[in-house]
Amino acid sequence: MKRLNLFIIASVIAAAACAGSHGAVAGDVVQADTITVSGKYLDVPMKVTVVVPESYLAETDTVKYPVLYLLNGYGGNYRNWGKISPLAQYANDYGCIIVCPSGMNSWYWDSPVQPGMQMESFIIKELIPHIDANYRTRTDRLGRAVTGFSMGGHGGLWLGIRHSDIFGSAGATSGGVNIIPFPKNWEMKKWLGEYEKNPDRWEAYTVKNLVDSLKPDQLNIIFDCGTDDFFYKVNCDLDSALNARKIPHTFITSPGAHTAQYWSKSIVPQLQYFKRIWDAKK
Repeated sequence: MKRLNLFIIASVIAAAACAGSHGAVAGDVVQADTITVSGKYLDVPMKVTVVVPESYLAETDTVKYPVLYLLNGYGGNYRNWGKISPLAQYANDYGCIIVCPSGMNSWYWDSPVQPGMQMESFIIKELIPHIDANYRTRTDRLGRAVTGFSMGGHGGLWLGIRHSDIFGSAGATSGGVNIIPFPKNWEMKKWLGEYEKNPDRWEAYTVKNLVDSLKPDQLNIIFDCGTDDFFYKVNCDLDSALNARKIPHTFITSPGAHTAQYWSKSIVPQLQYFKRIWDAKK
């Protein structure tokens, strides 16, 4: 396990990453699009931000690009990451397509009690195929990464661990990686039912309890948390659980709380980590 303690200075640039055209398809994209994707797993269509590198726009460019799925937290949507990070700059600097879906407060689960909120299936079976069909993406697992902040951090590791055939890398920043200490918070009972009546279900739907299913080198894992964050302890517990299973991973701690200011800095080492993996497999 590689554990780091870093305080990284990064600019917070609210670039126009969420502007753009609706329903753009391959051959008709600008650097930042807002698209709408519908399917059978959600009751409502989803708006999604898609940001491509400037090099993608060259007419003669046939290069396929790795894709980073960047997930928002509770109460947010497809616009959040574009408000706290310069997504267009990151797409250029790291040579990737960035996809920001709307989390819809779902915790990125397939709800066992709400048939119209099957977010995990939507992302895996509908969103990813849509992106691959309409953009020049790498479709090998090592060309895909998923991460996010807070609820989206839970989603990044939940999706990455459960679908390591789809994602080669997964991460979380300030992730809610163990939901058990928070049974009354963030609408989770709406999707799972009350904890008191469904404790086994809650245990099965939390990231920390997926660790026993992991094998060494099954997934490239990076996650972080600020030392002043209310999720700090559960992230340290996840680090310990991965260590006990001898699962290689990178865990970063640095001063910070559960804030956009922290996430605008913490995402940078994750992008650097993912790029090393993307570059190693071209």
